[in-house]
Amino acid sequence: MLIDGKKVADDIKAEIAQTVAQMVAEGKKRPHLAAILVGHDGGSETYVAHKVKACEQCGFTSTLIRYEDDVTEEELLEAIARLNADADVDGFIVQLPLPRHISEQRIIEAIDYRKDVDGFHPVNVGRMSIGLPTFLSATPAGIMELLQRYDIPTRGARCVVLGRSNIVGKPVATLMMQKNQPGDATVTVCHSATVGIKEICREADIIIAALGSPGFVTADMVKDGAVIVDVGTTRVPDASRKSGFRLRGDVDFENVESKCSWITPVPGGVGPMTIVSLMKNTLLAARHDIYPA
Repeated sequence: MLIDGKKVADDIKAEIAQTVAQMVAEGKKRPHLAAILVGHDGGSETYVAHKVKACEQCGFTSTLIRYEDDVTEEELLEAIARLNADADVDGFIVQLPLPRHISEQRIIEAIDYRKDVDGFHPVNVGRMSIGLPTFLSATPAGIMELLQRYDIPTRGARCVVLGRSNIVGKPVATLMMQKNQPGDATVTVCHSATVGIKEICREADIIIAALGSPGFVTADMVKDGAVIVDVGTTRVPDASRKSGFRLRGDVDFENVESKCSWITPVPGGVGPMTIVSLMKNTLLAARHDIYPA
């Protein structure tokens, strides 16, 4: 059966909009999310456009700050310092990836962790790893929300995470193993140096694929009744589309779907949940629910 991330995301945006309307009616400030976008990467442009639209649907104020590819690291750091100091901005993101001449880690660490609604700052990553309230990285948070809203049992389940990125693989593995619901799973993280990936995956009750390798998870890697969460969104050529490409996940969906109890499609699965998780973090920041004002 399909896990409909778009429907869940729409439900959550409606819930957030209701909360924001109540806040404004009580005379409180409307939540404000800012985004810094460097260059004209097609994927980044699309993501940021979706985020701006989501802000409108949630009743947020949004600000988009654009720079060309040749922006210096110092200029970006100055923009971050201004946003850190702006009391009207509750949270902000710097859209990744950045040009090679800029240190992404230096940029991430320059963001005030109390406004880091992407959940990438080491303070927020550290708080997540020991189970403290924090801004969770958006994609892992979206995955956990889907598992929760579909009542998918995770306690004691064997979960295989494919990929060890700081943005998805590591944090989702951490969340899946914590004493929580969803969570309490037995987690194995596989990556490019893992030996026997197919055999490991065949033992999994839940597979979370976040490799960025189209069609990597094939039917012979999946046991009957498994739950598949496909995080992959790679553009592959498709002459039948007006754009000339389509999005393909890390899972060979056509051949794997029939074996699964639940599976996320691409697009329409994890993607919409990533954006709505950013909205949830912005609301938490605006209400000072994690870090008091």
